[in-house]
Amino acid sequence: MRRTFGIVSLLMTASVGLAGSSNSLMDVTPNGKALIVANNDNGTVTLVDLGKNEAVREIQAGKKPEGVSWIGEGPLVAVTLYHEKRVVVIDTITGKTEKSIATAAEPYGIVTDKGGKLAYVSHEYPGLVSEIDLDAGKVLREIPAGTMVRGIALAPDAKRVYVSEFYTGYLNAIDLASAKIVDSWKGHSTDNLARHVLLHPTRPKAYLAHIRSMIKVGDGAGSIFPQLSFCDLKPGEGKRRVSFGMDTFNGVYVTTNPWESAIAPDGQRFYIIYAGTNDMNYCSVVDDDYKEVERIGVTTVGKNPRAVRVSPDSKNVYIYNAMDFAVSVYSANMAFVKSIKTCEPTKAPEWVRGKILFNTANQPMSARRWVACASCHPDGLHDGRIWQQAEGLRKTTAFVGMAHTHPLHWSADRDEVQDFEYTVRSRLMQGLGFIKGQIKPKVGFHKAELEEKTGGRSKDLDAIAIYSNSLDYPLSPHVEAPGKLTAAAERGKKVFFNKEVGCATCHSGPYYTDSRLEKPFNLHDVGTGGDDKSERMGTKYDTPTLLNVYRGSPYLHDGSAKTLLEVVTTFNKGDKHGKTSQLPMDQTADLVEFLKSLPYEHPPEVTPNTVEFRVQPAKK
Repeated sequence: MRRTFGIVSLLMTASVGLAGSSNSLMDVTPNGKALIVANNDNGTVTLVDLGKNEAVREIQAGKKPEGVSWIGEGPLVAVTLYHEKRVVVIDTITGKTEKSIATAAEPYGIVTDKGGKLAYVSHEYPGLVSEIDLDAGKVLREIPAGTMVRGIALAPDAKRVYVSEFYTGYLNAIDLASAKIVDSWKGHSTDNLARHVLLHPTRPKAYLAHIRSMIKVGDGAGSIFPQLSFCDLKPGEGKRRVSFGMDTFNGVYVTTNPWESAIAPDGQRFYIIYAGTNDMNYCSVVDDDYKEVERIGVTTVGKNPRAVRVSPDSKNVYIYNAMDFAVSVYSANMAFVKSIKTCEPTKAPEWVRGKILFNTANQPMSARRWVACASCHPDGLHDGRIWQQAEGLRKTTAFVGMAHTHPLHWSADRDEVQDFEYTVRSRLMQGLGFIKGQIKPKVGFHKAELEEKTGGRSKDLDAIAIYSNSLDYPLSPHVEAPGKLTAAAERGKKVFFNKEVGCATCHSGPYYTDSRLEKPFNLHDVGTGGDDKSERMGTKYDTPTLLNVYRGSPYLHDGSAKTLLEVVTTFNKGDKHGKTSQLPMDQTADLVEFLKSLPYEHPPEVTPNTVEFRVQPAKK
């Protein structure tokens, strides 16, 4: 009883700040007494007493919580569940879920208004902002917000929300009265992976931490850059968006994968974390509409930092080091205070080690700290980019379901995830690698990786494979219920499996691909390779899985098709990609609806093509 009373006292003290104004895995109460953090690998949230700097309790939330926000002064928090299409409201005193609110797909960031009445949620796919009545526990509006939006921030006057497009880095302003995008700040065409929006507490400024992907450069020192963009929110002409390279900002000290930033409520200090090199910049804020921030220093923090918050009195900084499963407490000038464990990992130690390595740009993965695996495959997804590789144009692929769809790469030149030892040692990453001694050299475009056995030769390399092969598919948001297709998708399914159309000839089996580890591999020329004059490995490609294809734009190995409709029409000359030219438009539309519905049921955990190195399914 004393413990419960202590939590009530902790959360009910008069507030001096505002919680929940920008999306994050962490949030601090307005009174600065408590912190809530979402442990998205564990599906939990943890309440932290900031007076004692200790964890109070870990509370079950659901699958993949990606955003958390206090509701008013607490004790209720709202949590987005990215893989469940819902927001839950949790009482942090009792540890119980008070409300479960069905939403659109992929709820990511969440912010709440000062009174704790309304919440605004960004949905990566299909690119919406939901307005939620927290008292009633229901969605009031779904507002078109852009393409693949993640970051979200609520203006101080609560008249606008600002969202960032994950793949383009665009910042969009949504007027809440009209429910329309009324302004947009577009940066460079190379801007990529902007997952967070931060607003200055008093000045009309927005900050976006992101990267730049230089898709025509294959060298690690020239392909991925850490960036910080500043957007002037005042209407009018002039330079409304500027971007700083955070590598040159730090002199010769390279930082990788800027993830999130924070500004002290007093407006004096600015902080930005780098998830690839485990660093943080701390800066003074410059009110000059030009320089914006001035570097004070850079310091090493914990493993894979993914969230940063500042106390309402601006005296303390909190960093969530995701792969330490802990929150670190620092003073405003980055003097270390304490590390607070928030949870224990629920996956095997090998999986944890693999995820750490996947997300790091430090040795032995990378010599010059420019690039991590996660720079192009964030959390095993794709980066929406088409890279000019030495072998030709290549669209970045997602890793979900990879355990069942080997071989790897469009040209099927790798049969083990451990073959990425070649990437680690390449010009791109220039890392030391993991296998002791020499491996068969890569000469030209000869598929040396298929001749070199890399699995089982390094525990760390095997750990990367275990992590990479253990990423699962959520069900498509286009289905009515698990296993239940819409009427249009049912009609499209008949078209897909029609032998005369032939889609299922190559896109076969539960993973909708004829990829197999048995040699010779199934490679196909579907008429899409001839247009790329830089192609060096031939125009026959491995069949990609169709699961999750609804969010895989652009399509084909070179990204030439922007929509699924273009895949089966404009870019299917000669009917090499299924005989679709004879289909009337209504059947073509139905076929696209079926493709968008994959997966409509969970695929099997084991197939004849499933690889060894992965998290093994629990025995039933």
